[in-house]
Amino acid sequence: MSVEKTLGLRPGEWVEVRGREEVLASLAADATLDALPFMPEMLRHCGQRFQVHKRADKTCDTIDKTGSRRLYDTVHLAGMRCDGSGHGGCEASCLIFWKEAWLKRVDAPAPSARGGAILAGANGGCTELDVHGAAVVPGAADTYRCQITQLKKFTEPLAWWDARQYLRDVTTNGVRLREVAQSFIFAGYRKLVELGIGYRALIGAFDRFQRWRGGTPYPYRDGHCLQTPTGELNLQPGEMVRVKPYPEILATLNSRNRNRGLYFDAEMVKFCGNVYRVGKRVHRILDEKTGKMLEFSNPCIILQDVVCRADISKYRLFCPRSIYPYWREIWLERVPARGAGSA
Repeated sequence: MSVEKTLGLRPGEWVEVRGREEVLASLAADATLDALPFMPEMLRHCGQRFQVHKRADKTCDTIDKTGSRRLYDTVHLAGMRCDGSGHGGCEASCLIFWKEAWLKRVDAPAPSARGGAILAGANGGCTELDVHGAAVVPGAADTYRCQITQLKKFTEPLAWWDARQYLRDVTTNGVRLREVAQSFIFAGYRKLVELGIGYRALIGAFDRFQRWRGGTPYPYRDGHCLQTPTGELNLQPGEMVRVKPYPEILATLNSRNRNRGLYFDAEMVKFCGNVYRVGKRVHRILDEKTGKMLEFSNPCIILQDVVCRADISKYRLFCPRSIYPYWREIWLERVPARGAGSA
């Protein structure tokens, strides 16, 4: 198959996922292209049209927490999140990576049928059965292989000081120069706070300035609970909730900023005090390092349209992956269903 691997796609463009035979012919026997897995959950989208959400020229290392990783000829499509059906019912809802070789430009959206039978015939170097088989680690119970567990294989290290990435963010992914400047100013201020000289005065000054401009308080604080509390609301999809104020959430965290093992990230502080709709309850996700299925013993909640923006993260600014944060119910409170607000 002769397919153009590099399209230079930009956010907002319409594309069509190539047919199953074309995609399968592009894959190696392990269902990968340039080490990026084509997952079973992606098969039903073949032949359908979508808008490009972002270029995936970089992503964050959620396996070893080293910062950003570089990749090429890859995009995220709007609304295209993994439903976990080929990976033991994982509920993380990760945004899927699409190689440009699996896509082709089109002029406008068009309706197309979803689904389709699983074909057993060979197409190039891979079959649909191979795609399904590659999602499971043989001989290991409840252990899977997905794009995120293999992330280190199809990406390479990207230093935070490589200015070319921020140029790409601005010219292709719609990040504003003002946002880049604000993020670097905050990073410098955070480094000053971390030196420990005038710690309280620096944080106090930051908070006063943010109150004046209607911003969020300093987001890198530590909890102090010896035994973190729990609280259950039995929230269901569609209900409206308000994220509690940051000081109230801090009171539920230990010195590692965890509540019953769940980390409260600094990127979540900007959502405090705002109202959102419950997306779903999360019970199981894959461990990104091992591929093992993890079962949550305490309820976790995903909120609709609440994703990591990576604008204050250390060494991984403006990651386009839009990861869903997980929320403990003790961090939320019910409100009447009148509409969701944004931070």
